[in-house]
Amino acid sequence: MVFSNVSVTIPQDCNIILGQSHFIKTVEDIYEAIVNTNPTIKFGVAFNEASGPCLTRADGNDDALIKCAIENMQTIGCGHTFIVVMKNGFPINLLGRIKDVPEVCNIFCATANPVEVVIATTGLGRGIMGVIDGSKPRGVETAQDVVERKEFLRKIGYKR
Repeated sequence: MVFSNVSVTIPQDCNIILGQSHFIKTVEDIYEAIVNTNPTIKFGVAFNEASGPCLTRADGNDDALIKCAIENMQTIGCGHTFIVVMKNGFPINLLGRIKDVPEVCNIFCATANPVEVVIATTGLGRGIMGVIDGSKPRGVETAQDVVERKEFLRKIGYKR
């Protein structure tokens, strides 16, 4: 077994959702989950098959984000995995719906942070072992940090 890591490309002002799924209809079902939740989100979704022709399947409503999703999945190169690259929305608005897609098994991360995917390669293929999502903690929040966190959440409309 050989371990490696791959960086995910996340365009400016975008977020990703990286997950594991198990069936060819993943791309269509995730597409429907997204547009039925928020049709204004621009996105691309790509899914790597793990059997049959082993193709990267893709869809979305923004050509540049579809291309980015495909490139990420080709670089990651692990079967039965998917990525959603999105803008004009946040993963928090989609995660519940995507988790409800019957063939979705696992979500590795949902973020705008720099991401590295930790991959194991064996004679059978490649699989995601985990992700590195952003930076390590630099300290503990202060009372002022708490105030700023609460103000930020209200400013972007997630709390009243």
